[in-house]
Amino acid sequence: MIILLNERQELVLKLIIEEYVRTAEPVGSRSLSKFMDVSPATIRNEMSDLEDLGFLEKTHTSSGRIPSEKGYRYYIETILLNASDDPNAYTEFDSLFENQEIEREQLIKEAIDLLSQVTNCTAISLGPNAFNSRVKKVQLIPLTVTSALVVVITNLGHVESKQIKISEDMEINELVKVIDLLNEILVDTPISQVSEKLHYEIQHQQIKELLKYRETIVDSFIEAFQKFAQTKYYLTGQSNMLYQPEFNDIRKLREFLNTIENNDIFKLVETNSDGVSVKIGTENLVTSMQDCTVVSATYNTDEGEKGTISVVGPTRMQYRKIIPLIRYIVKHISKLYEDK
Repeated sequence: MIILLNERQELVLKLIIEEYVRTAEPVGSRSLSKFMDVSPATIRNEMSDLEDLGFLEKTHTSSGRIPSEKGYRYYIETILLNASDDPNAYTEFDSLFENQEIEREQLIKEAIDLLSQVTNCTAISLGPNAFNSRVKKVQLIPLTVTSALVVVITNLGHVESKQIKISEDMEINELVKVIDLLNEILVDTPISQVSEKLHYEIQHQQIKELLKYRETIVDSFIEAFQKFAQTKYYLTGQSNMLYQPEFNDIRKLREFLNTIENNDIFKLVETNSDGVSVKIGTENLVTSMQDCTVVSATYNTDEGEKGTISVVGPTRMQYRKIIPLIRYIVKHISKLYEDK
């Protein structure tokens, strides 16, 4: 059931979120009283009601409140709909996109760098062919008695291959069965989900038995699929997260850095939605990123493919600034493909 707040409740929620974004400290009624023409007691009552409704949370270390994931979601989908954009927010980007002397790929890279700088978050660009492709077919091509090629073909016609060694204890017929199994499991799977799906499927006992050579074949396949992304993604601003209060906890920081190092961060990026996608906290399937929000939007290329721009930051991010900014950037990147 959708809960609609009254005008004063929306104002209290908006003020708490924007103050918490600014300070990273729980917000009390006294902080809000300077923005509202009502008594602190009235504000406290509204805050209590918002907490009961699940839009706010109370911390153990303060009498103030912080937004919940539900509160952020309401703020994004209801309150920000009526918010006007800051006309000065795009000045630096306007200058960049108007520069006719920069090659398109370099311009996109500089736009991602600038996006990271102005948001103090991690920014990601996934190229059109990187993780949007889907597996069409996996093939095994024998080369000699001791070697073969594992070939990955995508729905967009892209091909990557990895040569493997065939040891004496391997039978080519058995290897072909493994490839047939991979085709059965992975056909039409997005490249971004291949590793996760393989690891899930291999847990089934029947699959385990069939994949007697899985360490050789599956690892080679994963290595081949990873080539798709080697030159087609750009990630910047990882160090920005070091300065966010949420990552003062060394354990959380280590988990975040491991997520980047293992390329798990790309699992967070929404590549199939139109418009802007916002995944808040536990909506992200990667456990180490459940204190984060991922804002993504896709752009179109001249070949009908899609690329993705994303910002990864704490749930306490500047939604009012970031969402319109990402929308603006993908609009102008799409235009770059139209113009060239």
